[in-house]
Amino acid sequence: MAYAVIRLPQYTKADLDEITGGLDDPFEVAAFGVRSRDKDVHFGVRHQGRLVAHAGLVDATVSVGEHRFPVAGLGGVVVAPDLRGHGLARLVVDAAVTHARGTGVEFGLLFCLPDRVPLYRRLGWRESTDGMRVEQPGGVVVDHPLRTMWTPLADGAAWPPGRARLHSLPM
Repeated sequence: MAYAVIRLPQYTKADLDEITGGLDDPFEVAAFGVRSRDKDVHFGVRHQGRLVAHAGLVDATVSVGEHRFPVAGLGGVVVAPDLRGHGLARLVVDAAVTHARGTGVEFGLLFCLPDRVPLYRRLGWRESTDGMRVEQPGGVVVDHPLRTMWTPLADGAAWPPGRARLHSLPM
């Protein structure tokens, strides 16, 4: 079956519930207690009138040492449980990455659970092993407990070595 990615004009909690069937913790990250930010640009797949996959993007800023640079933050990647394994994550992530490449930023950035790392590796993402500090409500900066991954969005882009800081809530 062929699926088509569409740009969504908005993405709401009702849309997430449509994809997941209303799961309480669809991203399985509530136990970590880290707040994330909403995304600004959304891509989805509809199947038989139902939204079944989503990926979102948000502009963010990272610093590593003295280097401060913009990134395209990928997040909210979710596929309906009954349609996993059909390549829908690849479709929405590829659409988001293609869009991000057109923005002029050099890097895409995401955070994921350890068991999602192989999926993102297959999609061309690379793991950063130097750690990432992120902001939380009230200005608290914490080490993000999830894995940090990046992808080059420009030819020759190489993530700088060293401990990084995301200057916002994570994606």
